[in-house]
Amino acid sequence: MGSDLRKRIQYVTFAGLLVNLLLVGIKYAAGWWGSSEALMADAVHSATDAITDIVVIAGAAFWTLPPDESHPYGHRRIETLVTLFIGTLLLFAGIGIGVEATRNLLAGYKTQPTPIAAYAAAFSIFAKEAIYRWTHKVGTEVGSSAVMANAWHHRIDALSSIPAFLAVSAAILFPELRFLDTIGALIVSVFITQAATRIVWPNFQELMASGASPEICNSITLHACSHPAVLDAHHVRTRFLGTRIFADIHLVVNGDISVREAHAIAEEVRQLLIRKHAHMEDVVIHIEPPDPLTPPHHPLNCHGGDP
Repeated sequence: MGSDLRKRIQYVTFAGLLVNLLLVGIKYAAGWWGSSEALMADAVHSATDAITDIVVIAGAAFWTLPPDESHPYGHRRIETLVTLFIGTLLLFAGIGIGVEATRNLLAGYKTQPTPIAAYAAAFSIFAKEAIYRWTHKVGTEVGSSAVMANAWHHRIDALSSIPAFLAVSAAILFPELRFLDTIGALIVSVFITQAATRIVWPNFQELMASGASPEICNSITLHACSHPAVLDAHHVRTRFLGTRIFADIHLVVNGDISVREAHAIAEEVRQLLIRKHAHMEDVVIHIEPPDPLTPPHHPLNCHGGDP
C-alpha cells in the first residue's frame, strides 16, 4: 500500500474526525439544554467515533509501511490491533451507556426533552450517514479492515441516532411517555454493543492465526489445478495479515521435468492465484513429483480446466 492510499485513508478519516467533533458538541449541548438522556448518550457514541478516527489516522502511518528486514510480511498486524481497539472501545461505551440507562429507568428518573434535542438528532442521522458512505467507499477500495470498521462505526452512530430521535420526538409529543427518552438511550447501547461484537470477533480470530474459510481454500486448490502442468494440489494453508491472505500450497507436477521448468510452473500458479483472489498477498509453493502409491487428491479438477 503506497503513500497515495495512505493519504486517502487519512484524508477521509480526518474529515470524519471533524464531523464527529462537531456532532459531539451539538448533540451534547442539545441533549443538555433539551433535557434528553438519549441524545447525550448518542453524543458519547460520537465521542468514541472521534477517538477511533484519531487512532486510524495515526495507525495508517504505520500499517501502510512496506515490508522491511524486521517485518518481512509487512506491518498489517497494526491494522488488526487498531480495529480491535475500535471494537473494544465501542463495546465498553455501549455497556456503559446501557448500565446508566437501566439504572435511571429503574430509579424512575425521567426528563422532559425539548425540540432542540430532536433537531440535533435528525441532523446527526444525515451527517453520519454521509460520512459513512464516503468512508465505506474508501475502505472497500483500499481493502482496509480498520477503515471499514471505522465506516461501520459511523453507520452505527447514524442508526443509533434514529431511536434517539424517535424517543425524543415521542416524549415531546406525549409528555406522559417521557420515559421513552431513557429507553432510547438503552436502545442506543444495544446498537453499539452489537456493532462492537461484529468488529472484535473476526479480528480476534486473526490474532489467533485462524485461516481463510473452507470456500476460499477450495477455490485456491481449484485455481491451482486449472494450470495444465499441475497434476494435483493439496496441503493448502492460509493466514491473514489485516485483510491480506498469505497462502502455502503443495503442487504435484511431472517428476521428469527440469528444476527450471518446475520453477516456471510454480511462478505461473502463484501469479494466477494472486490474480484470481483479490485479497491474496503472496503464495509459497512447494513442488513435488507424483507418488505412484498415492492417488491424486482432486483427480477430477486437475486436468487443466478453468474452475
